[in-house]
Amino acid sequence: MSNLTALPIILPLIAGIIMAFIHKKTTIVRKLSQVFTVVNLLVVGGVFLYVLQNGTIILETGDWAAPYGIILVGDLLSMTLVLTSNLVATACVFYAPKSLSKEQEAFYFYSFFFMLIAGVSGAFLTGDLFNLFVFFEVLLMASYGLIVLGNGKAQLRESIKYVLINLFSSMLFVTTIAFLYSVVGTVNMAQVAERVQEVEQQGILTTIAIMFFFVFATKAAVFPLYYWLPRPYISPNPVVSALFGALLTKVGIYSILRIFTLIFNQDVQLTHTLFIYLAALTMIFGVVGALSTNNIKLVVAYNIIPAVGFMLMGIGIFTEVSISGTIYYLVHDMIIKGALFLLVGAVAYVAGTSDLRKMGGLIHHYPVLGWLFFIASLVLAGIPPFSGFIGKLLLLKGGLAEEEILIVIVGLLTSLLILFSMIRIFIRGFWGEKTKIPLPEREHKGKMMAWPIGLLLTFSILLGVGAEWFYPSIESISNYLMDPQLYIDSVLKE
Repeated sequence: MSNLTALPIILPLIAGIIMAFIHKKTTIVRKLSQVFTVVNLLVVGGVFLYVLQNGTIILETGDWAAPYGIILVGDLLSMTLVLTSNLVATACVFYAPKSLSKEQEAFYFYSFFFMLIAGVSGAFLTGDLFNLFVFFEVLLMASYGLIVLGNGKAQLRESIKYVLINLFSSMLFVTTIAFLYSVVGTVNMAQVAERVQEVEQQGILTTIAIMFFFVFATKAAVFPLYYWLPRPYISPNPVVSALFGALLTKVGIYSILRIFTLIFNQDVQLTHTLFIYLAALTMIFGVVGALSTNNIKLVVAYNIIPAVGFMLMGIGIFTEVSISGTIYYLVHDMIIKGALFLLVGAVAYVAGTSDLRKMGGLIHHYPVLGWLFFIASLVLAGIPPFSGFIGKLLLLKGGLAEEEILIVIVGLLTSLLILFSMIRIFIRGFWGEKTKIPLPEREHKGKMMAWPIGLLLTFSILLGVGAEWFYPSIESISNYLMDPQLYIDSVLKE
């Protein structure tokens, strides 16, 4: 059954290759992509249930035993995030035909889409640091193709910034892996975690840990490395923005979570205390950005940043409760950010602008979009009983238990400001008097865009109101992460 671990990577890769050969046959490619994505979601769901019932599955490719071969580790954390990624991908693949032009669809959109999903899944599943770098590059290459899709001036400008930032962080990433290899003689995560305990010069490890954090913090948009994120995420088509906002920064957060619970947990007083301060600054600066603009797409893009702060807060507090909060919030944020980017894309399309000052009365023509946006705003802000509330409750509970009062206060204030930034869009954009009658084509497409958004919102609401079903699994993941020996034993079979 260990071969199941490779399916979430192999199936999208095969689909991406097939779509590249028939990319000009738009109708066929569109339908095939939807079928492939649903099949992949079902397969990943099956693998997730197997892991939930039977525990971690390890694939030693080429029958090379760990730590010598390429290892894929399908534990409950990895499979939860892969399943969530594929849920977002499913909504996006059905939204895409309503959002993209036929020229954009034909220009290898679905190939890049599947390569991105393969890269994200591989990053979650890999068991060694070098292949984490490789899968980062796979998803980045796909994202480079997606960000320039449409060939607009703004896209080309922002794509240059995006490529340069990621090129620099990738160079630093592979250099840091080389430094760590020179110290411990391996890149297999389980063996690295085992050997770092024997290194006498802990100062070297702390330096390497901070370098790794710098790499992942750049990709996750942690303060002060968030400056590159908002505009590159809103310049492409809304369906691409949804994929980026839901998945890419989360791979960075996952990497921090995995590395700093498994490997670099010796000097917690230094590294994790730093995380708490950076989390607070990330929350503050992110929400200030969301409040400072009238571009509804930018509001959502800036709100990625405080969410990253909340997740980093849980890692910094470093207790079982706070880690549970980080995982719960991570899953919640992947779903709700995907839904929100699709939502603001639909709103901007039907309104003919993304400038909030030029909108008004949209709810009279698009009541479904309006109330979906209202519910999504409550979910994002963490209003009970939605999923954002469950994650934040666990994070705040962990902070209070460790007497981290400052970060708790910052978290509460940030939540209120996030709600304000979103409700402002609802009141000014949807409420008010009827505006001009929309064009029939826009009205029809706007209504068709609603159901993939509703799919994601349904799962997000279920994650909140059904917390008693999901929390035991999240808690078991947290307990697993807080005991690195469990991961080491499962991979190295000791």
